[in-house]
Amino acid sequence: MTINRPGLPEDLPPAGVLWARWALVAAFGATSVDERRPSAHRTGHWIDDDGLHRDDGGCTWWVLSRRGDGRYVLYGEDESSGTRWHEPRVDLLAGGPAWLPWDELNDRLSGDELGCVYWYEDGAWARAPYPDGLDDDGLDCGMSELADRAQAARLLVERLAPADGGPDAEGVLAEAEGGPLQDVDALLARVRDPDGGEPDPSAVARALTRAGLTGLTVAG
Repeated sequence: MTINRPGLPEDLPPAGVLWARWALVAAFGATSVDERRPSAHRTGHWIDDDGLHRDDGGCTWWVLSRRGDGRYVLYGEDESSGTRWHEPRVDLLAGGPAWLPWDELNDRLSGDELGCVYWYEDGAWARAPYPDGLDDDGLDCGMSELADRAQAARLLVERLAPADGGPDAEGVLAEAEGGPLQDVDALLARVRDPDGGEPDPSAVARALTRAGLTGLTVAG
């Protein structure tokens, strides 16, 4: 899947599909140590009460949050984004619906930390209108690896050992997109740490459940 520069709403897959891919990558990298670490001190992909996160600790950070009733919001920043420097200033929240996390987004805006905002409702993505002279909003660099299934599968391969008779990474992605995952125990047995450390299947199981990929719910 190709993402334009600047991004267009139709460049993104349906929000539920994007959520499933991102959640799998995040879950299979989960550890008990990271669960206790504040978001401000984390990098990589992860899930918490605010949603799904991606942060490389330097030039790019992103959040995808579920807002109920089939609504999602995607927001973040990449160093390639020109929205903050464009003159006149781009109003990234123009036309945004009332259910957006306005306090969070306005706080990010006030700190010059926001490159773009996309929202999903009634089966379609939308964003604020952009001026003709804007070259990039960062969506391509930030989301291309998750918007494209093949690229997302490569991320998952790093965390999921192959298994005879078991689905490959693209098969697991397809299953999650259709949801829920069918044989979670078999998948947990395949968890691996790409850095050679000890895998943490229990943390992976909790993250999969938190993301809604197992058909279970997080205990309140």
